[in-house]
Amino acid sequence: MNNNVLHIMEGNGQCKTRSLNAYFTIFAIMLMLCVIGLGVSPMAQAALYEDDKLKIYGDFRLRLESDWDSQNSSGVERDDRARARVRLRLGLNYKASDLFTLGARLRTGSDDSQQSPHITIIDFDDNDTGDAHFNFDKWFLKAKQGAAWGWVGRNGLPIWKPNEMFWDDDVTPAGIAVGYNFDVGGDSKLGVNAGYFSLPAGMQQFCGNMGHGQAVLKTSLNAVKLTAAVGVFGMDKGDAGDADCALYLRNNGERDYTIWVGNLQAKFKVNNRPLAVGVDYMHNTEDYELTDPGITTTNQDQTDGWDVYIKYGSTKNKGDWLFGYWYADIEQFAVNSSFAQDDWVRWGSATQTRASDLEGHELRAAYGLGGGMNLVARLYIVEAITSVEDGNRFRLDFNYKF
Repeated sequence: MNNNVLHIMEGNGQCKTRSLNAYFTIFAIMLMLCVIGLGVSPMAQAALYEDDKLKIYGDFRLRLESDWDSQNSSGVERDDRARARVRLRLGLNYKASDLFTLGARLRTGSDDSQQSPHITIIDFDDNDTGDAHFNFDKWFLKAKQGAAWGWVGRNGLPIWKPNEMFWDDDVTPAGIAVGYNFDVGGDSKLGVNAGYFSLPAGMQQFCGNMGHGQAVLKTSLNAVKLTAAVGVFGMDKGDAGDADCALYLRNNGERDYTIWVGNLQAKFKVNNRPLAVGVDYMHNTEDYELTDPGITTTNQDQTDGWDVYIKYGSTKNKGDWLFGYWYADIEQFAVNSSFAQDDWVRWGSATQTRASDLEGHELRAAYGLGGGMNLVARLYIVEAITSVEDGNRFRLDFNYKF
């Protein structure tokens, strides 16, 4: 064997080569970052700059990702894939007065992806690494007075959610949002939020609109903290013939969605470490016809989804650790897959993910390095509900917030 090349036998008996130097380089970088993390102060991270008026902040991620044993909906095997990716985000908040705050954030990614801010820097199988662009994913004016708040502009969706099964954190709609928090006795609080937005198609265009409303109850039962939420999200299809809508997969810009989402989570401590358990349920009340775009007899009634999870530990401080498990069963139209999580599968295109019509598992382990740094390892084992499509994915992330 050549010292600089790794030879891998594929299932068809053919031999594929991958550069060992590339692997060693990335692992060396990861090791160096871990050593740096182990040597930093255990204090929580500080912003890049912060005073009474201005806060400048950001985060960086280095990711190793591998996909294997995957086939498409026709049963054709996909090539295994391994790559190194990065994400960089830089933002600022300026407190113009006691009432108003201005905010903006710049992120990496592709102009054509509203879901992912990651850039592939090395593809170990010599595939195209894709686009590398910078875009503002946040720009907003926020007002807060007592228990009331509101913002206008482009920002993260202002709802309570424990994960990204329904909505990806990286998808930032543009519009207006308001909310209010009520004391409802004892340690209980009730929060309500609502908004109306244009939905992003990539980072520079929009397709269709969404209105939403959500109520969130937070209370305590002895040492257990409970959160219960229910919300409705009405997504209108884009204008007929809108070229921006064509960016989505599965005709997602050509049909309406009315999705009810319920969440229940309990948090408590075991051996002085936080333990969280929860369940989420999603139901799309639209009654699709076979004449609607993308609707078939197989997926017509695929409108329900749910997930359960347990997380033990945290990565807040140096030396902290976390273990977690998720199970998800998400039918095709239980979520709009153009805005849902893009972690579990590689299904889709280079810039758009089809992360629904799936059931499977996530196993997670994480370790806190201190100073805003951690390592997160995640294994996904997933298969489709209505076809033979499946796949396995492993990710190792080094994260640094500053």
